Amino acid sequence: MIKPFFLSQKTADAMQRTQAGKAGYILLWLLGVPIPILFLIYLLRGCS
Repeated sequence: MIKPFFLSQKTADAMQRTQAGKAGYILLWLLGVPIPILFLIYLLRGCS
């Protein structure tokens, strides 16, 4: 069965946001932010 276009687009958008979020945390880590601080930010933002 073929999925409707809007479902696949919604999935693609979610994946792009997830990848952008990961890149942001990696960038912060590379800039020297300690991992426990990054973990606290992750928890405070709702684990999303």
